[in-house]
Amino acid sequence: MRRYFGTDGIRGRANDDPMTVETALRLGRAVATLYSKPGHRARILVGKDTRLSGYMFEPALVAGITSTGADVIATGPLPTPGIAFLTTSMRCDAGIVISASHNPFEDNGLKVFGSDGFKLPDEKEHELEATMDNPARCKLAHGTDLGRARRIEDANGRYVTHLKTLLRPEVDLEGVKMVVDCANGAAYKAAPLLFTELGASVIATGVSPDGTNINRDCGSMHPSHVAERVLATGAQLGIALDGDADRLILIDEKGQEVDGDAVLAMCALEMKSRDRLAHNTVVATIMSNVGLQRALSSAGIRLERTGVGDRYVVQRMREGGFTFGGEQSGHLIFLDHATTGDGLVAALQVLNVMLSQGRPLSELAAVMQRSPQLLRSYRVRSRPPLDSLPTLVQRTREAERQLGDDGRVVLRYSGTEPKVRIMVEGPDEAIIADIVHRLAEALATDVGLDDPGSH
Repeated sequence: MRRYFGTDGIRGRANDDPMTVETALRLGRAVATLYSKPGHRARILVGKDTRLSGYMFEPALVAGITSTGADVIATGPLPTPGIAFLTTSMRCDAGIVISASHNPFEDNGLKVFGSDGFKLPDEKEHELEATMDNPARCKLAHGTDLGRARRIEDANGRYVTHLKTLLRPEVDLEGVKMVVDCANGAAYKAAPLLFTELGASVIATGVSPDGTNINRDCGSMHPSHVAERVLATGAQLGIALDGDADRLILIDEKGQEVDGDAVLAMCALEMKSRDRLAHNTVVATIMSNVGLQRALSSAGIRLERTGVGDRYVVQRMREGGFTFGGEQSGHLIFLDHATTGDGLVAALQVLNVMLSQGRPLSELAAVMQRSPQLLRSYRVRSRPPLDSLPTLVQRTREAERQLGDDGRVVLRYSGTEPKVRIMVEGPDEAIIADIVHRLAEALATDVGLDDPGSH
């Protein structure tokens, strides 16, 4: 069991354990200790999103890192994938992101990238936790050996310059009208700048962060607002990013939502046609719709599934030598271009497909026909193993017998919030809605729900 790290770093309500300034201080010292070597002063990149609590976590990290004699390069608000990119391009030993992604502003998180721009493997996180819990492992510096910190003012410009190279030379965004919702988050500068400099007509929303409005009624958590703007303005597409811009939900020209599964399908088919899909394989999670599997299979493309979390998708991609994968939620990983999920990289790849083929997004997304699927999240009071909950186990077995080969049930705890996710896939929306309701009742019986109606 890990005390601090979940599926995507350390996360929780700001000023509640484990998301305290003391944790940030100890993490800074642990990261600096892990990456410092005799005769080498480690350099650690630190970036954040726009949450109010970032103002207290950033100096705590800086204090921890510099107290051990390592140096800090601070970027200010920058998308998580931008921090991963700059960690490698600036030859840093590690990068630390202060963000809770799609969570409400009251939460925050800490995640660490290695010098290669990839999220740390489990064993490295275990090592960090052991060091955080044993301060004696961290040798404090004194005098001139103390670390130094500096802020770079052009972090967004460096990241955008890199992204612009990913649009194919033959693709021109002149005349393309798009709605871009930055969720009042980390991409509020980078996203409008990127698409404007590439020639598009950009209608930017969610670009006025005040520290408390990140993800609130905007971005990928509320894509209906983007759909409304697309229809009202006659835009060709809408892009809804989350708070740290590592994922996106697209809206086509008809105002219809295009999720990560549809993007996986359309981009995989296009990559195969260009002989750019390594091993004719796409990696996705257990949450991806069976319609994705059918669409890929019909084109001779294999689908591999992993546990939930983009880090596990990336891990399997690296193990198998695959270059494309992602999650239904909109984490899309193009390993030829990025080391982690990147909403802006994904948007550029979709634009490459749309404009090179001269087809609207609605037509491209139609390559995948979804099976009815319902996902609900319920906030729970405790987190015992799901297979130890008798009522839930019994009703899950009943549901699986009812669905047979025509559907499936997936139950899991969120890795970032005190919630249980219930996903049911089947042939009929009414049937799966009834199954989700019965499973939620079982969950309430076994562990109790903070809000029985939440989802």
